[in-house]
Amino acid sequence: MKKLFFVFALVFVASFANAQGVIKFKSESHDFGKIEEGVVATHVFEFTNTGTAPVVISNASPSCGCTTPDWTKEPVMPGKTGKVTAAFSSAGRPGGFSKTVTVISNAETPQIVLSFKGEVVPKGTPIETPAPAKAPVKKKSTK
Repeated sequence: MKKLFFVFALVFVASFANAQGVIKFKSESHDFGKIEEGVVATHVFEFTNTGTAPVVISNASPSCGCTTPDWTKEPVMPGKTGKVTAAFSSAGRPGGFSKTVTVISNAETPQIVLSFKGEVVPKGTPIETPAPAKAPVKKKSTK
C-alpha cells in the first residue's frame, strides 16, 4: 500500500513539474510624493499570473514595523490577477522614507521585492500639488 501511494505521489508531482506560475506586476515601485504626517498611505500593487500553474503567495514581509502588507490569499489561477497592498503609517516619521515589501510565493521567481517611497511633511504644513500641464496651443492656419 505504501509503495502504491509513493508511485501515485511521484506521478502526480511529475505531471506538474513543467507547470509554473509567473507573477508579473504592473509596477514594482511607487512614489507617494509628499504626505502629511499621521496619514496611513496605502498602495495596491496589482499582478497577473502569466504562467501555466496557480500562484500562491505564502508571505509578504515588510522592511519595518511601520508598513503593514496584505495580499491575495487564495491561489491566483493562470491569466487571473491578484494584489499586494502596502500600508505605510507616517505617524511620528517626518522626512523622506523608502520602504520595501518582500513577496514570497511558489512562482517562477519565488521572491519579489516591491518598493515605495515618499516624504512625510509635518502635520499642518501645506502640501503643494504640481500644477496641471497646459495643453499645447494650436495655431490657426492662415491659408
